Amino acid sequence: MAGFSKSSFSQTRNWTLIHARLHQTLRQRELLKPGSRVLVAVSGGQDSLSLIKLLWDLQPKWDWDLAIAHCDHGWSSDQGIAEHVEKITTCFGIPFYLKSTQNLEETEAAARKWRYQTLVEIATEYRFSHIVTGHTASDRAETLLYNLIRGSGTDGMQSLTWQRYLTSEIELIRPILNITREETGKFCQQFQLPIWLDAANDNLKYARNRIRKELLPYIKTNFNPKVETLLAQTAELLHDEVDYLNFRANQILQEALTEDGKGLNRHLINTFHISLQRRIMRQFLQKLLPIAPNFEQIEAVTKLINAPNKTRTSTLPGKLSAEVQDNYIIINPS
Repeated sequence: MAGFSKSSFSQTRNWTLIHARLHQTLRQRELLKPGSRVLVAVSGGQDSLSLIKLLWDLQPKWDWDLAIAHCDHGWSSDQGIAEHVEKITTCFGIPFYLKSTQNLEETEAAARKWRYQTLVEIATEYRFSHIVTGHTASDRAETLLYNLIRGSGTDGMQSLTWQRYLTSEIELIRPILNITREETGKFCQQFQLPIWLDAANDNLKYARNRIRKELLPYIKTNFNPKVETLLAQTAELLHDEVDYLNFRANQILQEALTEDGKGLNRHLINTFHISLQRRIMRQFLQKLLPIAPNFEQIEAVTKLINAPNKTRTSTLPGKLSAEVQDNYIIINPS
């Protein structure tokens, strides 16, 4: 852990290239409007410390109302982090919100779900319009590989996006997705920011840590040293393509739906490419099934587009099934 110095957090006159890139990104993408109430999630690691330092330095130009939130998982490996982050906050002189929990399952999924729920609760209570996290290009590369290995398809590989709404009034912003973890490390060194070295980040029982510590270094050494940046760029391209395909699929779905919303005109859908057919079927099933459909269920319903009349699928979630009725695919109780 780096030494603690209040001067590290003074609003700097040393304008770095990273400051300039973030300032330009915010303007081009319109991520955080001037005067916004911004809740910054700070874990104590190098990425979130770089983020709060950058936003603090840019604050005079944007007039944001900044605050810091820290989520304490209550794990033994987290002892001391909350106090460390609170001490950092005093250097900024901005509000600090701490939420803690106990008996949280020690998994990445459980921790991530609880953190986002907690951040939304804080933002709602204190009327912050934006929650900002320090996800980087490196995180984006890791997410792409992680979801590729899990077989989640293009939607999963592009899932770490610049912005998305968590509620109708609270938007999640990830403003440093074009900055790598190597760059945030150098930034922390330049300004002597007190990084908390979280032992959990070295625990190889977590899949993301294995990707970060073993897989990506291997690829960098043996294939391409710029793999993180290139994968992040690939995720950006996938995001734009997925966004368009989902938009177009929804347009077609609205044309193909029956009046009661429980059927589709299969002859209309058959005039489009299979990639759109699958997305139409997924959106259709998401409206009717109690849980999200999996790949096999989407494929089974998609095959009904060209199936003989009265053909049925096996039982879908909610004790439902899809059946061909002349020109239509209808969802009915099994």
